[in-house]
Amino acid sequence: MLTESLKNKIIVFLSVAFIAANALFLYYEQYWFMLLPAALIIGALAIFRLDILLLFIVFCTPLAINLEHLDFGLGMSLPTEPLMFGAMILFFFKVLYEKKFDRRVFWHPISIAIILHLIWIGFTTITSEMPFVSFKFFLSRMWFVCVCYFLATQLFAADFQNIKRFFWLYIIPLIIVIIYTVTWHSTYGFAEKPAHWVMTPFYKDHTSYGAILAMYFPIIFLFLNKRQNNSIRFFTAIVLLIFTIGVILSYTRAAWISLIGAFGLYFIYYFKIKFRTLVLAGGVLVVLFLLFQSDIIMSLEKNKQDSSDNLAEHVKSISNIKSDASNLERINRWQSALRMFKERPLVGFGPGTYMFQYASFQMSYETTIISTNMGDMGNAHSEYIGPLAEQGLPGTLFFIGILVTVFLTASRLYNTLQNKEMKQIVILITLGLATYFVHGLLNNFLDTDKASVPFWGFIAVITAIDIYYLPQDKGGDRFIPESKQKIES
Repeated sequence: MLTESLKNKIIVFLSVAFIAANALFLYYEQYWFMLLPAALIIGALAIFRLDILLLFIVFCTPLAINLEHLDFGLGMSLPTEPLMFGAMILFFFKVLYEKKFDRRVFWHPISIAIILHLIWIGFTTITSEMPFVSFKFFLSRMWFVCVCYFLATQLFAADFQNIKRFFWLYIIPLIIVIIYTVTWHSTYGFAEKPAHWVMTPFYKDHTSYGAILAMYFPIIFLFLNKRQNNSIRFFTAIVLLIFTIGVILSYTRAAWISLIGAFGLYFIYYFKIKFRTLVLAGGVLVVLFLLFQSDIIMSLEKNKQDSSDNLAEHVKSISNIKSDASNLERINRWQSALRMFKERPLVGFGPGTYMFQYASFQMSYETTIISTNMGDMGNAHSEYIGPLAEQGLPGTLFFIGILVTVFLTASRLYNTLQNKEMKQIVILITLGLATYFVHGLLNNFLDTDKASVPFWGFIAVITAIDIYYLPQDKGGDRFIPESKQKIES
């Protein structure tokens, strides 16, 4: 055993050695050596306290900086994506070598839908027009799913309070981003045009920023219920006010629409409207649209209200498909994606390749003042149409399969759970996911850490509650991990 005196001497020696080495590296303008202590701490967390590392990744995500176009138009979000890559390696180690991972997670219907989704992305990576780009897309989707879904289920199983920590550790840094964005925006008089980019460098643009605000907006209500003490409720009320201001000033029309969609879903759950009623209502709407589609399109084409600083006019511009450049460019991207799908309906052009391939599929009469042939203005602006071009029809069907499986599981849990808090968590997470699935009609962000951490994390909460907490809630046996407080790698 080392004596206390010897321990102190070793600490002093290592400290002096690091300072001397760091001074030498600084002299030669090599600054990376200063990161060594942080790297050692992260390495220790990965080995001994993977749960803390996962929560640290969540906290870093809203504040992470994306370095774009490192090579072949690819980017990397720092520090989150390198950390996720390392955590993914540990996940594979747990599965392949330690064989400690709970198999019930793999055999859960949601997990099966996700695994099929990943398998198809992997297959279309092989058939891709740009294999390197597709491989990077596949790899990033893998570390998002492995860390934010599979490992996250074990984080939530180890300690139920980790679910709330997961929420707050994204919300708190997101508040910092909102305050930063609103403050900078105020210097431009809260005009509409600056609202597109004042959230940089934390979020690429106002659409991704607005999508995440909408996802977390329902979650805030979890901490406003009467079970919370007055201090938490007061703080949460302030947070809700900040988020409301953030959503409004984001000028993100898709985010506003998604929140309306989430409210509609809450209405369905609250009044326990039957599924067959929803199907019947949906069928009636489709028939009405087909019967009056000419009149509807003519009415939309009469709307010439462009995006505006005036919020009322900005809302009106949502349905402008005649002159609003943003709306017309979105239609241009969708039409290009559909043409790509028609050329390769089964496997598409390869995951992540749309932005590099769609230029030749644009029609001159559909291009707008913001159109480009350079592949530098984002993707297909749809989580459903984009995969058609990149992964063929199966790609979109597998993604829709995740959507259906998640909502069926969440609905079953909502109707089965007796614990009011868990029941509330399930419904609010479902509403948060609903905002993204609605938003996904108009944009796509699952290739970024900003959206993937909450998206896959929310789904992991639903899976974890179904596997680990529903049996206890019903009076059955509950699986107890080796440690309730930590995940050991």
